[in-house]
Parts: sequence; C-alpha cells; structure tokens
Amino acid sequence: MKPKITISSLDAERLETLLESLPGNAFPGRDALEAELARADIVDPAEIPPDVVTMNSTVRFRIESSSQEFRLTLVYPKDADASGSTISILAPVGSALLGLSKGDSIEWPKPGGGVLRVRIEEVTYQPERAGEHHR
Repeated sequence: MKPKITISSLDAERLETLLESLPGNAFPGRDALEAELARADIVDPAEIPPDVVTMNSTVRFRIESSSQEFRLTLVYPKDADASGSTISILAPVGSALLGLSKGDSIEWPKPGGGVLRVRIEEVTYQPERAGEHHR
C-alpha cells in the first residue's frame, strides 16, 4: 500500500500545466505522475506540513540496507542538471517522492538493475517551510 501524500495546490497546478504541455509519450513515467496527483491530498501551500517533500525541496535519504546517505533536490525538468544533486519530477523516482514525508520509504532503481529501499530521513529544505508560498 502506498503512503498518504500531500501536495500543495501551487505544485499541483504547475505540474498539471507541465503535463498538458508535453506530448502524450514524452516520458515513461507520465501515468505514474498523473496517478500520484490524482490520489494526493491537495492543500494550500501555507498548510503543507514542514516534513513533506514538495517541489524544490531538498531531501536527505538513507539506504535501508546500509548506513549510506545522500541528498537530492526535487526539481522541474528545466532545473535538472548533471551535478547529481537534483532529480526531475519527470523521473519515475522524482514523481514517487512528491508528497512523501519524513520516515516514508520507497524503492529506488539501482544502476544496472535491481532496487534499493531508501527512507526519507529529513526534508532539509522545503520552500513552504521557508515562507516561499508563491515561488
């Protein structure tokens, strides 16, 4: 069973606009992102809990089978870069992260096949928590 997710109305509106602007087969995770948006509890940006992953949030993860940790920022495609510090909302893992909270776990594909189970340890930065409700 998937964990409950919460998304800000601003993120939901911007993501729906993004999806509408892309051709139907533009990326393989389209159906998954649409399903996440459809099942989300959508709230005003000011009502987003401080430990929820929103767009432009930076998240600290831990690989459950080890003590290895890493950080990523969930971004719109135009803001993704090759630095390894961002993940696009259009990537399957990116859409899976949206709306999750501290303590939630997801499966993360490993390069070369297989999956790792990763846990959200902390949302180190969240625009809404920083008072950026209209970014």
